[in-house]
Amino acid sequence: MIGGVLAAIVLDFDPYVRLAGWAVRWETLGIAGAVLVGILATARIAGRVPAGDVWIGEDEASDEEREGPYLRRDDLLFILLGAVPGAVVLGRAGYGLLHADYYAGRWQDLLDPSRGSLELTLAVVGGTLTAIYVAALLDAPVGRWLHVAIGPLLLALALGKAAEALGGSGQGASSAAAWATAYLPPGPWGSPGAEFPAHPAQLYEAATTAAVLFVVALLARRTPLRRADGRLYAVGFGLWALGRAAVAASWRDPAVAGPLSAEQALSLAVATIALGSAVVATLARRVYARRT
Repeated sequence: MIGGVLAAIVLDFDPYVRLAGWAVRWETLGIAGAVLVGILATARIAGRVPAGDVWIGEDEASDEEREGPYLRRDDLLFILLGAVPGAVVLGRAGYGLLHADYYAGRWQDLLDPSRGSLELTLAVVGGTLTAIYVAALLDAPVGRWLHVAIGPLLLALALGKAAEALGGSGQGASSAAAWATAYLPPGPWGSPGAEFPAHPAQLYEAATTAAVLFVVALLARRTPLRRADGRLYAVGFGLWALGRAAVAASWRDPAVAGPLSAEQALSLAVATIALGSAVVATLARRVYARRT
């Protein structure tokens, strides 16, 4: 019995890996592992994708453009580094939007990385934008890199969200559901009040992200989105943002726009832009095909 409420799933373990006087959180190791898996998956797929890139009218590409050479894996390092500043800047801006009541009078605190965190949706948007910029500077085929990146990105996001459960982070609102989770003291755990039964929102998001990854894999094999022109990234990213908006309904955040929380409104806006860009690109392909 915890706080007078019986939790269906009670988690009781040491959140730290302790070795030779060092202590590292399981959650930290899990997220680092998720990032590493995503990078390795991207590098592996890139080595199998031809670098020849035609955004529209790809059917007119020559056999030489289709078959090689392959994407340069050494470009991947610079693209990943390029994603960092965009992810940090927009991620912090998004966090400020989620907590506008606090940061309205303390905007300088957004410049202090020790205060608060990053908002994931805009962090991915920012990282994508600056990664595209760096890829363009390298004369790398942006459309093909986006096509390659969406699967590994979704995989890393799913694994990273699952890893949060190892640190008690990302717990949602209080719940009496049979699958509600609670963490026994002392912790320390990542969510305040983690000892009370709550929606395992981090696991909800891991599951929805895995489902989007499955859909993206099908689209990449059985639809025109298999063409490596960047549309698959927009569709996958948009579906992920929709899933995140749905999961955010189980968070503790208050409603700010009708029934929607700030995160839901933000994720829905991003999803609309991403999916809309995929539709526009598809229409552009069709118009180009009719004129040629």
